[in-house]
Amino acid sequence: MYPAIHAARTPDKPAIIVGDTGDILTYAQLERQSTQLANALRAAGFVDGDVVALLSTNAVEVFVVYWACLRSGLYLTPVNTHLSPGEIAYIVNDCGARALVASADLAEAAAAARAECASLEIALSFDPRVGDGERGESIEGFGDYAEFVASGSPEAPDHQRRGNDMLYSSGTTGRPKGVKPPLPEREVGDPGDPYVMVFGGTYRMGQDTVYFSPAPLYHAAPLRFGMITQSLGGTVITVKKFDAQQCLELIERYRVTHTQWVPTHFVRMLRLPAEVRERYDVSSLTHAVHAAAPCPPEVKKAMMDWFGPILHEYYSSTEANGITMVNPVEWQTKPGTVGQAKLGVLHICSDEGVELPVGESGTVYFERDALPFSYHNDPKKTASAQHPEHPTWTTTGDIGYVDEDGYLFLNDRKAFTIISGGVNIYPQEIENCLALHPDVDDVAVVGVPDPEYGERVLAAVKTAPGVVGDDDVAQRLQTFVREHLAGYKVPREFRFVDDLPRTPTGKLVKGPLRQKFSNDQAGV
Repeated sequence: MYPAIHAARTPDKPAIIVGDTGDILTYAQLERQSTQLANALRAAGFVDGDVVALLSTNAVEVFVVYWACLRSGLYLTPVNTHLSPGEIAYIVNDCGARALVASADLAEAAAAARAECASLEIALSFDPRVGDGERGESIEGFGDYAEFVASGSPEAPDHQRRGNDMLYSSGTTGRPKGVKPPLPEREVGDPGDPYVMVFGGTYRMGQDTVYFSPAPLYHAAPLRFGMITQSLGGTVITVKKFDAQQCLELIERYRVTHTQWVPTHFVRMLRLPAEVRERYDVSSLTHAVHAAAPCPPEVKKAMMDWFGPILHEYYSSTEANGITMVNPVEWQTKPGTVGQAKLGVLHICSDEGVELPVGESGTVYFERDALPFSYHNDPKKTASAQHPEHPTWTTTGDIGYVDEDGYLFLNDRKAFTIISGGVNIYPQEIENCLALHPDVDDVAVVGVPDPEYGERVLAAVKTAPGVVGDDDVAQRLQTFVREHLAGYKVPREFRFVDDLPRTPTGKLVKGPLRQKFSNDQAGV
């Protein structure tokens, strides 16, 4: 199913609401505008497999652009709005986007990135801060999004091949990699979407679903869950920025049934005064879904004491090569598990590819009927994600084990990936940046425990000869990283060391290093 079905049945029903601004897009509007945009892109020469990049804060237009791509055989590449202009330009260029759509509240970054994207054929901007039909601010060098949409025919063509998303997930090389699934061999209205089947079915989503996520829509989970909700005729609620109390107010106001969180959200809501938490009626909730980062058991138990036994957890990835899920009853029986496989068949293998017995830790693989993704422009990385003997078994590098009942337990997530507030941060990219600074001789970036974010970024630095590591040097290094990378990647702490542990081949030995700084945090 897709918005056309619901536009015919319930044209005035909200498909998406931006809770903190009150902006609403009905199913009739979503259907008409996404059809017009798809037709306008086709008229401009876009063909199956072409890419549209999107740089936008949370706004109703996000789903117009998404569905325009999904109904015309195109890929949508949403770009992290916190990236620097150079990082944005890299993704737009790497994915081969023929068009870039940007929101005017990101004008400075969008204009600077556009200047580095010579191959872009179309650049469009809209202002999410004004009402429908009003003309807001534009971005220099960008055409008017509303005018471009209006140029397209509102009549849906007979053939509407299903498109897909192409999201970027950083790797150990430090450069973001595009995760490119194949285009489905079906029409947009045909059944068979794996996310709709697995998540929509398991979480009992349908026309009565009111789904709320406070996370940015450039992330895989809120974007894809929004698609699921709209495929089934429900309503998506989003916000510009997370605010713990406002989330509770929106749950009560819109009688939200399904929510999606990362553990940091839970921590912040639990820190609200009891009288504030008790002020809001959350009894409409049937499913509170969480993923993206390990949730401390005590936090999960506290949330279930508050929301009730409705916390559902899943484990997946941007690559979506497999999915495991665990419901509240199962989790209470097996605390710490991320569930049983619901998409793909689990295999735990040694470094040599040998399948390991129950209870033994190794690399987590999911077996599918066909290769579910490739890394754009990186066949070597694609090959490294495949099992050496079974090419349709793929891994994202996580380590874990399964118990006798087939429940997966994770030991580590991509070994040294830092997961801060549910966001993956990859140390190599930060290390590459700091290595360019004249005050730095050697550097290692690790994650250390943080009570609110789960982990925070720490940089261990061996200073260049003649440079004494102190607060002034730390400040210079922070400023330097902030000038080159997104703010959330900037180390919050610097430790100056005499030397860093490396193997004879020059590889950093991070395990003991991370353990040492984690112990220091705990006072061990």
